[in-house]
Parts: sequence; structure tokens; C-alpha cells
Amino acid sequence: MTELSVQGVAHASAASPAPAVTRAAAVLDVLAASATGVVSLSDLARELGIPKSSTSNLLLALEEAHLIVRRGGGFALGRKLVELGAAYLSRLDEVQEFYRFCESAPTLSKETVRIALLDGKDVIYLARYEGHPAVRLTSNIGDRMPVSLCAVGKALVARLRDHDIDELFPDGTDLPVMTPNSLRTAEELKEQLKEVRRKGYAFEDEESTLGVVSVGVTVPTRGVHGPSLGLSVTALKATFSSEQEAAIVGELQELARTLGSPMG
Repeated sequence: MTELSVQGVAHASAASPAPAVTRAAAVLDVLAASATGVVSLSDLARELGIPKSSTSNLLLALEEAHLIVRRGGGFALGRKLVELGAAYLSRLDEVQEFYRFCESAPTLSKETVRIALLDGKDVIYLARYEGHPAVRLTSNIGDRMPVSLCAVGKALVARLRDHDIDELFPDGTDLPVMTPNSLRTAEELKEQLKEVRRKGYAFEDEESTLGVVSVGVTVPTRGVHGPSLGLSVTALKATFSSEQEAAIVGELQELARTLGSPMG
């Protein structure tokens, strides 16, 4: 299943002031996590741990709200979610400024640039500027990526306090691996975070995708409870140079200052 187990959904529903809403959110999570994008009624009922009749009523309500659609013998996410996501992003000033800056920046306008939000051990990509059409095999808007596998994730974790990092990644923790270059242990990650702090930015060397490198920086937080945002550029390793890295870092840091608050 997704992050919630069957028992977890049942417990959350029992404790929730609105169990139907909790279950509806769980349905959307299951559909989002599905490899095919389509899940049958029986499978959804089993994932939620509730009778098929109750699941059917829940799915009907979600379908009427255009949050899900029938597809073949199952259900899939509906286009209404795209509208809601777009409405959310349109209200983030940082995202709008991100696009404006990338379009006019001498170096970033020719690169693949993304803005991401830290969420626990992952980052979620909020926006993507396509300045380099050759680099399209990386994460898209809405995708999650473990922080240890991407430059922006390492940059964001590096600015956490040491005890918070230890809580997220206790010594001995195994990390997700996607390529031979991926970091494998919490100790390796923590050692690299020292270098990130020293340099002021993070670098990812074919750790999530072979042939691809990435540079990441953080955005100064707006206020005490501002979102933990970061910026990254993804490039092809075969054509990446130290001069390009310096130019990218400089413009990313300028963009970060524009999006954040120097006093934050």
C-alpha cells in the first residue's frame, strides 16, 4: 500500500472527526501510488480495510466530485486534481517568481531548473522550468524523491540541526539506491552534508540517474513557519564543466535570495 497500512487507515478513520474524508484521502493516496494508475474496487476495499459496499459509496462520491474516474475495470485519479494542484501552485508567489527569473537568467534560461519542497525524508517537486530539452528523464512536478538521491534534498537537509538529521537518519540506516553512485548509509549522507555546509550548495553525481548530475541550493525561509524550499539544476554529465557549475550556482543563489528573505 502507500504510507498507510490497512490497520493505519482503520485507526486513522476511527480517530478522525470525519472518517469519510480520511478514507477518501487514503483512496487518492492508493491511486497515486499505483504502478498502473488504475485500481479495482476489490483492491481498494482491501487496502482501506473496509467492506466493498462502503468503498463503493465512497468511490461514487469521489467520482461525482470529479476527483476520480472509472477506467476499464477500476478507478483512476481525475482531472479535477490537476485543477486543484494548479490552483495551489498559482497562489505560491515563489513559483510564479521562479518561472519569471528562469526565463530571463543568462544561464538558467538554458537549463532544466526545479523548485522543491522538503517533506520529511523526501522532496516534492513543485515546478519545473524546461530550458534544456535534452534533460527530460528526471522528476516531474508532483514527484517525490528521497533526499539522499538528489542535490536539492541534500541541500535542504544540510540546513537542519544535527539532532534533527540524526532523528531522520539514525546511524546504521540504509538509504534507497538507484544507481551504483547512490549513497548507501546514513553515515555516508552525513559526511556529505558536511561538505554541503562548507560549500554552500549540494552536488549530485549520477546518484539518481546515470549520465545526469545536479546542483542544489536552499531558499531562505520566509518567517519562522515558512516552507522549506530548494532549487536545483539538472544537467548531462558528458557536457557539464566546472565553469558551468560556477555559473549555475551563482544564478541559483541569486534566485534563492529573490524568492526568500535575507532576514529569514
